[in-house]
Amino acid sequence: MSAHKPMFTTPQDAEAAFYDALAHADLEAMMAVWAEDEEIVCVLPGGARLAGYAAVREAWRRVFASGRRLSIALSNQVYLSGMLLSVHSLHEHLGFSGGEGQTAPVVVTNVYIRGALGWRLLAHHASPAPPEMPSETAKTLH
Repeated sequence: MSAHKPMFTTPQDAEAAFYDALAHADLEAMMAVWAEDEEIVCVLPGGARLAGYAAVREAWRRVFASGRRLSIALSNQVYLSGMLLSVHSLHEHLGFSGGEGQTAPVVVTNVYIRGALGWRLLAHHASPAPPEMPSETAKTLH
């Protein structure tokens, strides 16, 4: 774990850093966004639930080891924020740099927590979107 981490003053700053690290396949930058905590959780599309800093780091190391760079567009962002916790629901539209095909949208929930070192990612859950995503104007509570 790094002794020096950047300060993210808003959850949106932390999220921007997360997606920048993802686009550049930068493991150190990616892990600088995460809380250094054994309570962190990460679920990648189609993957298992990973808990703890070491498991999350290893998952991102494997993702980045492929050498393929992603292009990422975000849409339908909804933020639910409080003083210490921020929950972001959004869609990721992933492609590969160099124009290699677009993947199906991914439905994502990112949870950020504010601590002494600013905002950090506590949980990232990404799942493939259903074949036909419902209209974004329809809101369902359950």
